Amino acid sequence: MRASMDRLFDLTGKVAVVTGGMGQLGLHYSISMAERGAKVVVLDIVDKPKLKLASFDKLKQDGKIRCMIADITRKSELESVAETIEREWGRAEILINNAALDFPPNAPKSEVGPFEEYPETSFDQVMTVNVKGTVLCCQVFGGHMAVTGGGSIINISSIYGILSPCQDIYEFKRRKGEVYFKPVAYSVSKSAIINLTRYLATYWAKKHVRVNTLTLAGVFNNQDREFIEAYCARIPIGRMADPGDYIGPVVFLASDASRYITGANLVVDGGWSAW
Repeated sequence: MRASMDRLFDLTGKVAVVTGGMGQLGLHYSISMAERGAKVVVLDIVDKPKLKLASFDKLKQDGKIRCMIADITRKSELESVAETIEREWGRAEILINNAALDFPPNAPKSEVGPFEEYPETSFDQVMTVNVKGTVLCCQVFGGHMAVTGGGSIINISSIYGILSPCQDIYEFKRRKGEVYFKPVAYSVSKSAIINLTRYLATYWAKKHVRVNTLTLAGVFNNQDREFIEAYCARIPIGRMADPGDYIGPVVFLASDASRYITGANLVVDGGWSAW
């Protein structure tokens, strides 16, 4: 029984693409899939990882992970990457649309003022990367899956895509005389991702391309103590996520363990949305 269960989560021989792969979560997604047998393409607009992880370097040296640079908002660059991958490793069967822009608590003042003053250029920038970039990746890599045997697409969303941001979390800033509101664009973009998933899940169902959303809560990354305390007060489990908390759900959705699941939104948020 154990061997049978292990095979369900085995990714041996599969080729995976992780966008935004040099970021905190992207690195962990890439490592987790490579450790389970996949060949992983780490796709990013930069060529240096945000974290120094020995396991990442080792997998890269062993040829299980390769890094490629591309702007996900430019279809021609994605098509060039897809051609290279297929020529050297074979077709991609897993796509994790992880790349995204957000504005953290230390964002520039122009980004975090009242909704009425939110810059149009900032809205366009976030929507271009988070929505257009995801659509283009699905067109290119998902389009290849649809004509070559199927695959699994995992679109990464956020609890702020299913719920309004709790502006009270940032009250500690306002008590200090700062102006801070969680910007609107991130929420709008992550909400759009959820319905993109539904659209593509039904569109490609008969082509054996599964498309699911993974909706996540915030990840600990040495944020300000006051922010962490306010944020964790909203989470029934009582803490922010560790990157390892999301490995299981990613592997599940990428593997045959979820072979009858498409169009779903798997929410992994420590209970935030259960309130």
